[in-house]
Amino acid sequence: MANRKKLVPEADNAMNNFKYETASEMGVSLKNGYNGEMTARQAGSIGGAMVKKMIKKAQQDMSR
Repeated sequence: MANRKKLVPEADNAMNNFKYETASEMGVSLKNGYNGEMTARQAGSIGGAMVKKMIKKAQQDMSR
């Protein structure tokens, strides 16, 4: 993986927790560390669901 500079390094834990929460809601079991038994579709669906939730939250915040 490319070495990327994180804009908000303090958000690592929150995003990691968000990933596990989203996966749990979708019925996908994640374990700490490597999850190589997951299909690309499962992994992508978790990320996609996270993005959808973040967009929905941003839209709600902007409508206030």
